Amino acid sequence: MQNESGDNVDLYVPRKCSWTNRLVPSKDHASVQINVANVDPITGIATSDYTPYCLAGYIRFKSEGDMALTALAQENDAQLYNSGGGGAAATTTVAATAGDVTDE
Repeated sequence: MQNESGDNVDLYVPRKCSWTNRLVPSKDHASVQINVANVDPITGIATSDYTPYCLAGYIRFKSEGDMALTALAQENDAQLYNSGGGGAAATTTVAATAGDVTDE
């Protein structure tokens, strides 16, 4: 719901899983939202922009979270590369709590 000036005034805005497009309920304590840094394809340095991905607990329970995050990041890289993002292929760096994962 929006007020007269166009600001969002809802108390709770549900998230959607980036992989399954399911709504993530507020009681899903296994769900995560991971911000993946956007990388400049020419210099290879992370920019200040990021792309958020939300994964539902259902995906993590089925042990498909790693595959889903990798596929989403590669799809995002392909879209950036095809839209004229630069001469070299874009790379995405995922910083996780267990360690660093880099897709090139």
